[in-house]
Amino acid sequence: MIYVAALAIGILLGVVGQMLLKAGADGGETIVKQFLAPQSILGLGLYFAAAVCYMFALRKIPVSVAFPSVSLSYVIVAVLAFWFFGESLGWQKGAGIALICAGVFLVTRQA
Repeated sequence: MIYVAALAIGILLGVVGQMLLKAGADGGETIVKQFLAPQSILGLGLYFAAAVCYMFALRKIPVSVAFPSVSLSYVIVAVLAFWFFGESLGWQKGAGIALICAGVFLVTRQA
């Protein structure tokens, strides 16, 4: 169970990291300013922490299950980007999100 928790924490850290990278990218006129923005630095740090959690989870969770599960981060990021950054969330994205969720559901079912 701790390995599943590590995977979930890794996914959430990656999501927060991605949102911080977006916030950092919005705040700089140049790539150097974007990279050195506090949000970007924190976002990259969270990506590193997410990778550590993912590596720990891989001790017991098959990569054929763990890696597709990480795609749930795409779903969460799309919804958060809609709420926080005003990005569009049309029917095509909704259909894609549904397909991702269905795929993760199928992959994580035990045969």
